Amino acid sequence: MEAPRRIALVEDHALIARGFTDLVSQAPDLDLVAAVGSVTDLAAVTPPPVLVVLDLRLADGSTPARNIAAIHALGAYVLIHTGAEDRTLVQAAARSGALGLVRKSSDPATLLAAIRRAVRGDAVFNTDWAAAIDSDAELANARLSEREQAVLSMYASGETAASVAAALGITRDTVTDYVKAIRRKYSSVGRPAASRVDLYRRAVEDGILE
Repeated sequence: MEAPRRIALVEDHALIARGFTDLVSQAPDLDLVAAVGSVTDLAAVTPPPVLVVLDLRLADGSTPARNIAAIHALGAYVLIHTGAEDRTLVQAAARSGALGLVRKSSDPATLLAAIRRAVRGDAVFNTDWAAAIDSDAELANARLSEREQAVLSMYASGETAASVAAALGITRDTVTDYVKAIRRKYSSVGRPAASRVDLYRRAVEDGILE
């Protein structure tokens, strides 16, 4: 049987943290190893969690970008847990590499489903996340060619380089070169896409994928 996935919560509202803790304690596949009030408190958690569920607005005045960078430095994914009341903060989280968001008002099943996706490194998309991304004027245009967009749409959807090559009538090495070029273009405009999940997120942000 697979060991429970280690997750942590960063939330400085005691009642919300308590409710979250009670819910996750009933999930046998999840192990809540920490519920702390700031990202700096995660440094004491050893080994680090696989996923951190992060409140966007913390009393310590920290920013989403800084918090997400610190969590990524620990080797953990980030799922935003918020009232989604501040689109600017949500946009900052999207640009910083969070996997998605789930509202604090969500029902338990929705929250657990989001956590189970994010703990595997999968993106968590919903209307709140999509709306914030769609309205973000700071997402610079990577200026992908039509062929690069075609490669990205297939590769980011989970196709292998070999299957993309077969579908487009090109070689596998050419597909690999296209993917490298796509990553370079996104990186050059401040939107890094080091992983396939990042590529998927960029494709959704740019309307290449639904």
